[in-house]
Amino acid sequence: MEGQLGLIWEQARAPVIVPLLRLSVILCLIMSLMLLVERVYMGVVIVFVKLFGRKPEKRYKWEPMKEDMEMGNSNFPMVLVQIPMYNEKEVYQLSIGAACGLSWPSDRIIIQVLDDSTDPTIKDLVEQECRRWASKGINIKYEIRDNRVGYKAGALKEGMKHSYVRQCDYVAIFDADFQPGPDYLWRSIPFLVHNPDIALVQARWKFVNADECLMTRMQEMSLDYHFKVEQEMGSSTYAFFGFNGTAGLWRIDALNDAGGWKDRTTVEDMDLAVRASLKGWKFVYLGGLKVKSELPSTLKAFRYQQHRWSCGPANLFRKMAVEIARNKKVSAWKKFYLIYSFFLVRKIVGHLVTFIFYCVIMPATLFVPEVQVPKWGAVYVPSLITLLNAVGTPRSLHLLVFWILFENVMSLHRTKAMLIGLLEAGNVNEWVVTEKLGDALKIKSGAKTLKKPRVRAGERVHLLELGVGVYLFFCGCYDLAYGNNRYFIYLFLQSIAFFIVGFGYVGIFVPSSQ
Repeated sequence: MEGQLGLIWEQARAPVIVPLLRLSVILCLIMSLMLLVERVYMGVVIVFVKLFGRKPEKRYKWEPMKEDMEMGNSNFPMVLVQIPMYNEKEVYQLSIGAACGLSWPSDRIIIQVLDDSTDPTIKDLVEQECRRWASKGINIKYEIRDNRVGYKAGALKEGMKHSYVRQCDYVAIFDADFQPGPDYLWRSIPFLVHNPDIALVQARWKFVNADECLMTRMQEMSLDYHFKVEQEMGSSTYAFFGFNGTAGLWRIDALNDAGGWKDRTTVEDMDLAVRASLKGWKFVYLGGLKVKSELPSTLKAFRYQQHRWSCGPANLFRKMAVEIARNKKVSAWKKFYLIYSFFLVRKIVGHLVTFIFYCVIMPATLFVPEVQVPKWGAVYVPSLITLLNAVGTPRSLHLLVFWILFENVMSLHRTKAMLIGLLEAGNVNEWVVTEKLGDALKIKSGAKTLKKPRVRAGERVHLLELGVGVYLFFCGCYDLAYGNNRYFIYLFLQSIAFFIVGFGYVGIFVPSSQ
């Protein structure tokens, strides 16, 4: 049997395997350079923004809202605050309390809680909380519907249909784990009031549980780069970036002009942002305006979130690429940015390079000495990309190696989700609400040591990650025995990382209720 396999390998090696592997290496090197150029370009823009002080307040007209003695509060625009939620037992009080604590004339703001909860007990709790705030004089509406069609997009769309919304000028959206500061509206609304071409003001996320575990630290590093570099760069150069789905303030006329909420993908926020941008609307990102939020701290919740964030953009790209290319209202440069930089490089190439190149193709070249990966492609390019990504969170530079290993592992899950979205296959529209814990973990633990809950093996074991871990471990053993470049050090470390995630030993364990 071994002899037959060896014979097949030798016969296929020269005519099939070598050319295919060489082609794969070339394609991956090209994609790596695409990713590097994109990262360097964004870095240059951010340096320019920081050096020359191109703050939003300087690029756009911004004046603080002032009370008019004659008009009174009617001088202030009417604001709707939407809080979509689904079985949010642990955090509903935090988000509702923060929204009701927003500083704004009380007769010029409406809080709208859109409760899609299926648990009747949680529904009762949320409704009671709304009544409690209403008894304090807060204009708060508790809205439910008899189905979950469209998930979050469906709830937001349904919420906009109520008659009292017609009097509103702007709508602020906060997910159930977000807690805006009291001054959120005072700092964001002037951009919309004084600049009629601005549709969206996006605030930055501040993570209240970043230090909860190593996995949340890794997430903080990735998301800090997203906000400090990607969002800032898009806002400064193209007046466009992907709406983050929460902590944003929309001009309702712009939202309606773009076609309103659509549930055709799992990234309804990005969908709306792209459509609004193609209508000519501008977006502003405020890095100094931070809204508290929670990072998923269990591996299960994080994987569901990453599936949605990777599958949705790829599926949206499939649906909108032609529409973007044919659009007549925006410049050719902005269309190129949307198609090439925003979608192709960041949402597709980034995932492919991280997993296919570094976890599949490069290890495979160990068995085919005829195919070599140049040192600049194997070491220098990924090192530079990694360093550029790490600048967003200086306090976590000492965790850089762990971040690289973890991101490579998660790239398998993201690549799979991206391909599902791009090919519109399988669970392309799967929507699982990210589990929030709030203070539940502290309350349930009551001590430093947590009792591990009983978890089904099928829920905790991830076979694809284990399979890749075995492959990398085998490649490491082969390189240790026959190689001369010490590549096995990386391969063994990366295989261990895949095993750790594959067996579910990442994040925290939540004690089950007794």
